[in-house]
Amino acid sequence: MKAMVLDGVRDLREESEPLRLADVEVPHPGEGEVLLKVHACGVCHTELDEIEGRTAPPSYPVIPGHEIVGTVETRGEGVSSLEVGDRVGVGWIFSSCGSCEYCNSGNQNLCLEFKATGRDADGGYAEYMTVPEISAHRVPDVFSDVEAAPLMCAGAIGYRSLRLTGIQNGQNLGLTGFGGSGHLVLKMVGYRYPDTDVYVFARNPSERQFAHELGAVWAGDTADTAPVGLHAIIDTTPAWKPVVEAMRNLRPGGRLVINAIRKESLDQDYLMRLDYAEHLWMEREIKSVANVAHGDISGFLELAAEMGSKPETGEYALEDANRALLELKGGNVRGAKVLRMF
Repeated sequence: MKAMVLDGVRDLREESEPLRLADVEVPHPGEGEVLLKVHACGVCHTELDEIEGRTAPPSYPVIPGHEIVGTVETRGEGVSSLEVGDRVGVGWIFSSCGSCEYCNSGNQNLCLEFKATGRDADGGYAEYMTVPEISAHRVPDVFSDVEAAPLMCAGAIGYRSLRLTGIQNGQNLGLTGFGGSGHLVLKMVGYRYPDTDVYVFARNPSERQFAHELGAVWAGDTADTAPVGLHAIIDTTPAWKPVVEAMRNLRPGGRLVINAIRKESLDQDYLMRLDYAEHLWMEREIKSVANVAHGDISGFLELAAEMGSKPETGEYALEDANRALLELKGGNVRGAKVLRMF
């Protein structure tokens, strides 16, 4: 089968082809696993974190990709909930121990044995992949393969982030960055919290225009000041500057939720500007999002189907994965980028 393979840490400032196209053997499903024929796989900023070493895979080579939609090709022993031909999606969570306090409470994302799709196990930048049965979620028919792919991570982590803000209908919400995850959060807010105004901070004018098109009441640059204090802000960026600037825009008692798995170090010196009185005082708080649990994926897929709202996507061939990644690195984003296999 064809696959895009990562052989080690790469510097994307110097290298234009961090992944190599390879012919590899089709994997065989083990006990409790299914073999998927991959139809589409979203391109996520976390792939950049893997490539550049911020969340490096434990071993190489590895096949990245964790926003996957495909059909069950074969079943391993013990699989009972899926049939050959079922269309399913796979997100960042590949597996967890299944028995610790976190797994038992539905927070598999906090399990110490958490394994990530496309990092700790081969992912969806390939024509086939294997995955545990429990981590394969049925995809509603309302979505095409390409439309469903970004829902598996950008949508699911946005779903979890929105819940962790504690936002109430009628309160003001901010979004820093407006790519694959941000635009899906805005759609969710409009459906679940119709009286909540959304304020978007984005460095790219085209992203700000896109936010207005989707219903944001205001959109400004990352360093701008919103016209009102915000009850909560969700940060979807890979940088530190938006974190510091977001704290300044929170009301007393407000909460910033950071949904990035890792932050780039290029602007880490911006943290030196974090001032207790200006940014943290008055009981403002920062909360991180650690991956996603199974319930975030299934819950968001159900909500997205109910909303009937589909993500904006741009399609690429599997062989063009490097181009899609470099465009993402350069900030060339409108909606979500998706690799199409078949």
